[in-house]
Amino acid sequence: MARPHSSRTTAAALLLLGAAVAALASLGQWQLRRGDERRAILAAIEAGRKQPPLDLTPATPPAELAAWRAARAAGVWLPQFSVLLDNRNHDGRPGYWLATPMLLDASTHTAVLVLRGWLPRVMGAQAAPAAPPAPSGGQTVSGELQPRVPRLFELWSLGSAPAGLPAALPLPGGALPQVQNLALDDYARATGLTLLPAVLSQTDDAADGLVRDWPQPSVDYRQNISYAVQWFAFAAIAAIAWLAVLAGAIRRARRRQAPPA
Repeated sequence: MARPHSSRTTAAALLLLGAAVAALASLGQWQLRRGDERRAILAAIEAGRKQPPLDLTPATPPAELAAWRAARAAGVWLPQFSVLLDNRNHDGRPGYWLATPMLLDASTHTAVLVLRGWLPRVMGAQAAPAAPPAPSGGQTVSGELQPRVPRLFELWSLGSAPAGLPAALPLPGGALPQVQNLALDDYARATGLTLLPAVLSQTDDAADGLVRDWPQPSVDYRQNISYAVQWFAFAAIAAIAWLAVLAGAIRRARRRQAPPA
């Protein structure tokens, strides 16, 4: 004789399937939100790159410092304040970004922080590689604006902290500090400079051996939409299964309540 279905088993199945529907639909909604975020980033990139190149000066209004806008800076390099941003990979190779400020106005100590390029880590070496020297005298550099130095997600073991920016720069002996991330406010306090509220990622060729193939944010929002459709399809399958289990439970209950022939 067939074993009758347990009401407890049916309730558990309905509960699990209902939770699966909610979880899968939530994942679909999350993918749609991620797609909206990427679409907004793409719109910001296109809007910034459509604007005419901006000449950076101490009087440049912050509202003009739009992300991804082409910009030029004319001034003097301050290599004594250079910083190496660690764990910045390029084509799978570990290395650093070299950040150096360019002084725009000596009387007000106004400068813009420039990400000059990438240089590889010397495998097996304890010390950081020697950074290429910055040209002396008046220079002009071109690039794209960013609102901040792109952050790197930091992981470290319990009880140890990543190396932070020294309280004052430059360091004795001319050593370059190595940090994971660099906040403009902290950097301004350490250097005593008045920084523009933006960062310039250098794009022109300076023949200094640095790589200027800057990473671009992922803007493939169509991929997120595709993933969302898949999650919603899985949610629909789970919902159909929930309805099937419920319908079977209702039929069994009606058969049990039906009077004998």
